[in-house]
Amino acid sequence: MATWVFEPGHTAAEFRARHMMVSWVRGHFKDVHGSLEFDPDNPAQLSIEAMLQAHKLWTGEPQRDDHLRSGDFLDAGTHPTISFKSTGCKCVGANDYEVAGVLTIRGVTRPVVLEMHYLGKWRTPYWTDAGDAGPITRVGFMGESRINRHDFRISWNGQLENSGVVVSDEVFINVDVEALLQTELSRSR
Repeated sequence: MATWVFEPGHTAAEFRARHMMVSWVRGHFKDVHGSLEFDPDNPAQLSIEAMLQAHKLWTGEPQRDDHLRSGDFLDAGTHPTISFKSTGCKCVGANDYEVAGVLTIRGVTRPVVLEMHYLGKWRTPYWTDAGDAGPITRVGFMGESRINRHDFRISWNGQLENSGVVVSDEVFINVDVEALLQTELSRSR
């Protein structure tokens, strides 16, 4: 099976959680590193490994970002990385997969299922400092999952009237992956 390396400039993870019961707060992580094992010509299986830096969280509000990086939430100083490693996969449609794996946040590892959708394979330019070193083959995936943040010891909250809370327990996770065929990438450097 072919190995595909994430293109960090075009791969991202996003989360969203309800805030004050009335809106959604979204956070972004860029510079996501990882790889896929995938054969576009025989797409029955997909495996994924990904890692991101907790301190690179961005929500657009510096004070909130600092709070989310603190011990109340991600504890990025003590647990600098968030990772996902697949443990199994089920093809559930022509371009859809249920990827079982383990997600580690704050040093706590729990099983999750990532629903992935294959976006396709394309031969494209590949720019380096020296210019276009392509063509190179790329694949794309988008995925989503949801977790209960308390499963990862992320339990800070505040109470509102009528049993409301400042931050929802359920957190939605979305990923966008653009990956380069490793054998071609090695030749292009």
